Amino acid sequence: MRRNLWLGGLAALLIAPAGASAQTTVKVGMMMPYSGPVADVGQQLDRGVDLFLRHNPTTPKGNKVELIKRDTTGPNPEVAKRLATELVTRDRVSILAGIIYSNNAFAVQDVCDKAKVPFLIMNAGTASITEGCQWSARTSFTMWQAGFPMGDYAFKKMNVKTAAIAYANYAPGKDSTTAFKRAFERAGGKVVLDVPFPYPQMPDFTPFMQRIKDAKPDAVYIFVPAGKWATNVMKTYGDLGMERAGIKLIGPGDIVQDSELGNMGDVPLGVVTVHHYSAAADRPENKLFVQRWKEAYGKDSVPDFLGVQGWDGMAALYHVIDETAGKVTPENFIAAMKTWRYNSPRGPMSIDPETRDVVNNQYVRRVEKRDGALANIEFDTIPMVKDPWKAGEKNIKD
Repeated sequence: MRRNLWLGGLAALLIAPAGASAQTTVKVGMMMPYSGPVADVGQQLDRGVDLFLRHNPTTPKGNKVELIKRDTTGPNPEVAKRLATELVTRDRVSILAGIIYSNNAFAVQDVCDKAKVPFLIMNAGTASITEGCQWSARTSFTMWQAGFPMGDYAFKKMNVKTAAIAYANYAPGKDSTTAFKRAFERAGGKVVLDVPFPYPQMPDFTPFMQRIKDAKPDAVYIFVPAGKWATNVMKTYGDLGMERAGIKLIGPGDIVQDSELGNMGDVPLGVVTVHHYSAAADRPENKLFVQRWKEAYGKDSVPDFLGVQGWDGMAALYHVIDETAGKVTPENFIAAMKTWRYNSPRGPMSIDPETRDVVNNQYVRRVEKRDGALANIEFDTIPMVKDPWKAGEKNIKD
């Protein structure tokens, strides 16, 4: 009953669709953690957004974006839902955007669906999120896009026959390791141990990693939500001598986040991951992006996948605003997103018109030293990967 009253009140406040009147400035509600213990993660995405705006003050057709930023403080779905509701009903935004964490994204999808307001997801990677609202699209990634290819690649190209899986125990971790396991076992490998890490509080990883070491797999596939999680996992892997014990560390790019590599010592050297972006990539678009980033944020600052996702998300929003002449509705937002094509610093990208999810290259990378610093060096490409879960894997029972 309370839910129905909330939805009724929200609908009553929305007398007309936000952005329906003629305008050249479009309000976008941007939600991410600007404070709190994970503010560094939000800062990367925010910097990518602001860097794009700095170099593109108006859209190609002269329209403008007004960002209204709101602080989710971390993985707090109740806060995210409240902020999204306020952005729609009080601030009258035309588009909701941002969101780092999947549990926040699921909460915002409820507002997107019931209030019929477009929602552009710039990070949260659980595959099923976009199914919660037909007016949402995602320009970041899904966990399956890296985990599934990594499973196949590990068995066929890295001589990994047995593996343990370890993950932060929430939706993205489950997605990532399920994707890896399905492809790995389908190729002929065997998962010998499943180790969930407590979430959202970061644990002492030592007892969990010791269990993996004792199981003696050829490799351990790990997903944790980047940032300090990745650094602490990496240090534990090194402290326990797991590489010397013959256990490879593999995973998605979150475990060797470009902006965190400098905090990890030499432990990550040789770690192979599959991911959609590396700051060390030689693509001309990326070299220019990194140059601009360092000019804006300091020569020692390094963009990572979150930074480029902020840039790419703004490029997609500019496309939508120009295609709709600034009169954004849910219907024309989705229509415009389906026609988006872009040469990003990450490479070519587009939106799958059937799933509203991003399609882009996945790169196989190895951590090496370049100019005296650790870097993710791309050495193989899996071209234009659609989300495997939506491409049919969700209908398969393990």
